[in-house]
Amino acid sequence: MNLEDEIKQKSFTSPYHRMAVNIMFTGNWLHKELASTVRPFGLSLQQHNVLSILRGQHPNPCMLGIIQERMLDRESNATRLVDKLLEKGLVSRCQCPDNRRKVDIVITDKGLELLKQIDTVIKDFQSRFGHLTPEEATLLGNLLDKVRQR
Repeated sequence: MNLEDEIKQKSFTSPYHRMAVNIMFTGNWLHKELASTVRPFGLSLQQHNVLSILRGQHPNPCMLGIIQERMLDRESNATRLVDKLLEKGLVSRCQCPDNRRKVDIVITDKGLELLKQIDTVIKDFQSRFGHLTPEEATLLGNLLDKVRQR
């Protein structure tokens, strides 16, 4: 279904206006769909993002500032997210031996195993885009990169 039908709007002030509304609408749709994909595993999208960042660093520890820099939603409270993951046993936190003011955060084996389970569901989710060719998916990604450039 096209954007106009989805949001019941007949026209836009310009092609750029339509593009911006479409990006926001599609981003919200994608966020909702992905959130419902990880929710059965007891995670929010932001918690999943933190675990994915830590898996990318594994087996090396990661400091909170690095997690915050790499998060998709930079407005998220990384400290609170790590605390929740710690309660679930998905990450561990310890004082950095080289600098006591720094705290090292590491994904646990339980966290790695949970991500492995979620990976299969995410792969299934990504198959929903099979109507796009790999070239179209690359082009769309490149165009979105270009939109963020000033």
